[in-house]
Amino acid sequence: MSSPNPASPSQPPAKPAAAPRSGAAPKEPAIGFTRAGALWSSLIAGFLILILLLIFITQNTTSTPFQFLGWHWSLPLGVAILLAAVVGGLITVAVGTARILQLRRAAKKHHAAAQGG
Repeated sequence: MSSPNPASPSQPPAKPAAAPRSGAAPKEPAIGFTRAGALWSSLIAGFLILILLLIFITQNTTSTPFQFLGWHWSLPLGVAILLAAVVGGLITVAVGTARILQLRRAAKKHHAAAQGG
């Protein structure tokens, strides 16, 4: 019994091309952006910012007097600055929400007009 293609002594034996090597696994595609990954990154960033804010507040505990429209009170400086940042963030969220609702209403109106109704 002879093989259909006898190998000559000067040529190395042919290797099957389709058989993967035992040590090398086929490459899997890299996983890109996911919502879970973004959430995890946001949580880590949020906790790092929270830690920095807590350090800032504990280092700035000197009570400071404040006056606004006839009101007089005193707060620790770190708490006052944090409170101002939170109020500013809430104002930003309120304005952003109003704009999103305005755009959503305009999109529904445009969609209804495009449908012919």
